[in-house]
Order: sequence, then structure tokens, then C-alpha cells
Amino acid sequence: MLKIAPSILAADFTKLGEEISSVATADYLHFDVMDGVFVPNISIGLPVLESVRKITGMALDVHLMIASPARYVSRFAEAGGDIIVFHVEAETPEATRTAIDEIHKLGKRAGLSAKPGTPAESLLPFIGSVDLLLVMTVEPGFGGQAFMPEMLTKISQLRHAIDSRNPACELEVDGGINLETAKLCAAAGADVLVAGNDIFRSSDRAARIRELRSAYVAK
Repeated sequence: MLKIAPSILAADFTKLGEEISSVATADYLHFDVMDGVFVPNISIGLPVLESVRKITGMALDVHLMIASPARYVSRFAEAGGDIIVFHVEAETPEATRTAIDEIHKLGKRAGLSAKPGTPAESLLPFIGSVDLLLVMTVEPGFGGQAFMPEMLTKISQLRHAIDSRNPACELEVDGGINLETAKLCAAAGADVLVAGNDIFRSSDRAARIRELRSAYVAK
């Protein structure tokens, strides 16, 4: 079954605790970290993550859209992240492997992401050592962008690679997710869908999460 990860980037931060409670039926809570360097926007960081950890038992899926993420993966893991995802473009292969090892030593799950313009092949050397791969279907840095259908090919490529080399690895998709695009991603092989505006702008968020899960198709 598809897993759903609401992104709190789309939540109302004046009542963040209530917003998180309203999506508690989801599988993960997606936490976007932007530094204004790797991507052209600044969002939230360690103090907010520590606060969120105190108010929810949900698995926290932390997406680091930052420069030099290897310097920070352990700090985000220690602050409460359960899945620490960083970008393959942001580090050397050696630093990437070291960061993955650090995350695992702390008992957390490690993930790698790629921007839309980065080919699937860039992630292949790390498939055997990560727990999650994240395909961006918008340019990282801002919420509310339109889904890029040309990324469906990348999702399918990574689905085949995961199935043959590390079936335990989850394939996550982030960007422009709604019920229509969720079906496309599910058909291409996604396991986890990140949705921000589509969930947080819904009048019945639990129902919307159920609807997105219904996009699952047998692989």
C-alpha cells in the first residue's frame, strides 16, 4: 500500500501542533529543510524539528535541501529525524557514503534525493546502502509547483533498479502530488508520496490521505 507523507511546509505555523495532529493518520511527516544556498529559499531547521519531535510520535522524514549536508546529518538525526534524506548533488561520493554510515550508526534510516535535472544513474551507486530514494518531481525550494510528468521515467528506472538490487529500499516522490498525479506515480512504482498543499488545503485531511492511498496499484 502507498505511504503518505504530508509536508508541513504547507501547514499553518501559527498552530503547528494542531496541524500535525490533523494529519496523524499519515505514515510519515515530511520536514523540509532549505538553506537559501543549495536551493533559493530558507525554511526551517533544528529547533523546529526538536519541537515537532516532542509533540508527535509520527515518523519524521527529514529532507535536507542544503549545501554540505554531511556536516549536519547526525545533528538532524539526534534532533529527532527518523529518516534523513539529503541530495546526491550536494556531496562528493566519499562524503555521501560517510554520511549514510553516520545516519545508520545513529539507528536512523538514510535516504538520497535527486533534483529533476539529475539523472537516475547518479543514485545507482548508493542503492545498496540506502533505505529510501526520493525523486523530486518539481524543482526543490518552493511548495505549490506543478508536477513534472517527464519525471515518471526516472521513477520507473529507479523502481526497476531497487527491485533488482535492494527491494527493502522505499521509493518516494515529492512535488505536485494530488490524486491525479498520485495515480501516475503509483503506476510508475512509487512507494511513498509527499503531499503538501493537497492535504493541508483539504477540509477533511484524513479523508484526503485515504484518497491518496487509494492511488495504489499492484506492481
